[in-house]
Amino acid sequence: MVEVEASPPDLNDKASSPHHTMTMVPTEGEFAMEKRKDQGISEPEGSRKKKKKQVATPRPACSWVHFSRDFIKEYSATHPESSGLKAATKAASDAWKLMGPEEKAKYTTRAREVWDKYLSSAPARAPKPRRQTKLVTRCSPGRLLNVLQRLTPDQKEAVKSMGFGSILGLRCRTLRRSLCLWLLERFNTVRRSLEICGERIPLTPRDVELVMGLPASGKDVVNSGSDELILQLRKRYNATNRGISVRLLEERLAAPEAGEDFKRSFVLYVMGTLLCPTARLDVSPSFLHFLTNMDVLHQYNWGKFLLDRLVREISRFRQGKQRAVGGCLLFLQLFYYESVAVGAAYESAPVAFPCLFSWGEEEISEREKQEKELGGYGSGEVVCMDRGLGMGSLGYNAQTDSMPLRAVEPMQEVSHAQDMEDQEYEDTFTEQEHAHTDSIEGNVVCAEIEVVAGSGPVPCGNIKYGCTEIVDYSKKRDHEEACPYAPCPCPLQNCKFVDSSKQLSSHFSSKHWDSGRHFQYDCPLPISLSKKETFLVLQAEKDGILFLLSKGTQSIGHTIVITCIGPSSSKECFLYDVVSEKGSSSLRLKSSAHSFPGRFQGLPPVDFLLVPFAHLDSSGQLDLEICVWSPTEPGSE
Repeated sequence: MVEVEASPPDLNDKASSPHHTMTMVPTEGEFAMEKRKDQGISEPEGSRKKKKKQVATPRPACSWVHFSRDFIKEYSATHPESSGLKAATKAASDAWKLMGPEEKAKYTTRAREVWDKYLSSAPARAPKPRRQTKLVTRCSPGRLLNVLQRLTPDQKEAVKSMGFGSILGLRCRTLRRSLCLWLLERFNTVRRSLEICGERIPLTPRDVELVMGLPASGKDVVNSGSDELILQLRKRYNATNRGISVRLLEERLAAPEAGEDFKRSFVLYVMGTLLCPTARLDVSPSFLHFLTNMDVLHQYNWGKFLLDRLVREISRFRQGKQRAVGGCLLFLQLFYYESVAVGAAYESAPVAFPCLFSWGEEEISEREKQEKELGGYGSGEVVCMDRGLGMGSLGYNAQTDSMPLRAVEPMQEVSHAQDMEDQEYEDTFTEQEHAHTDSIEGNVVCAEIEVVAGSGPVPCGNIKYGCTEIVDYSKKRDHEEACPYAPCPCPLQNCKFVDSSKQLSSHFSSKHWDSGRHFQYDCPLPISLSKKETFLVLQAEKDGILFLLSKGTQSIGHTIVITCIGPSSSKECFLYDVVSEKGSSSLRLKSSAHSFPGRFQGLPPVDFLLVPFAHLDSSGQLDLEICVWSPTEPGSE
């Protein structure tokens, strides 16, 4: 149950002022009645009353409507000679355009009060999950391949200088949409993993580098550049709110020049057609923000950026916020081909770096044929550990230009896996056999791997953290995924404590009592985050449960989200509110605190509040008011 609340739209915006004559400012019901009359549809009185009871509460009016109602009343009384409502509405429109912000403040305040009352009384609406049998996506490798084939040698050198040289090796033209749909159903956006063939395969920026050849090291891709420069670039590319035309970029790339304009156009085109397409037809103009300085483009961590955008786009699609699936679906498709073996001949095939070079139309068609013969997708055997995929820095360091595939051994049973967030996997992996290491913000959780032959009762892998359950071997994984004793590391970077969420709560109370904020459920809590603070640990006074307030940085502001520190399988739900106010402007988020065992980087895989930089004070401090609701409170479920 997630609802993002914001100030009423078009409170002071010029677009809210009518540009054509208006009829009376009627209610939604009156609009519907007029429409039925125009269509010659009549209804009995009884049925009309029944339908009226079923209509939801209409959305509140904006400040322009409040003003026009008062103005038209007064205008009609003082101008009896006027020709009616049309002239009064025109006069109201002209008067509104001439009013300054201070004069409009009266109506803005009134509209906001009504809006806040509406938000507080309206029931929360859960987003409708989307399930479809036909894939709609803007990811189009074939379109990009046509452009690549026309590039001159100088242009190809320019592409390589930016760190995108691997894209020149693209060979496939089409996406296997049935495979992509199958993978999307099994993509866990919280853990950033694919759950296929009975295994969970985590995805990391290193995997993006192995598959797509894009660098997975360097500084984060951040939006920068002055407003004036961005405005100039928008004009140069005829950018509108809908985006930058793909055809315009194709025309520019057809020119033989290989300078800065070509580089910027090429990156925009690659982002919009392959690496980071959105649900829209055109290229997102937000990409212009990190293309202001083309000399530093090769220093960015594009692997991390691509994975972040893929998780974000899939999350938005599942929440029903967009019809098309964004993100680089080609990466998912090729990652599956490289991670799952489907035949004996395939086992002896060498691995090229990047994997993008190995897959053309012929190879993909042959692979799809083998999948069909075996009975469909997911019938093969997971071999990503042998191919250097899905293993973070371990797989990356072992990767060579041509690495023979080792014989596939039976998959080992892994104890509860931590949430695989978008970290760099810079921790050192030990070479001990039967050891599995996950990293969350520098805190390492190690759990022994057991190889059990046959079946029978076995202890839970979280026995060292307090779980005493003995379960059947075939149900071991299911139990560990839902185990309340799953390990959670301390969110503070310099602390190496790892234990169950219950023990972590006691540890934080005794060792770090002065490093967080205590709060009471159902009570607003004012919070201030300095410019350098990226998170704050919150602990409930009633039961000691830990929450994490995380602050991320994007091109136009900060992302704010609250998560509950605990196993991802936790069923306990806490609703929370976050409010950011400055002057008469108010931003609000009402959401539920998802459970994570630690901290995460990059864009959060859940809904968040975006606070523009304009809401910060002169020192960069962010002032918020939060409220975490007890799950037993009415309306919290």
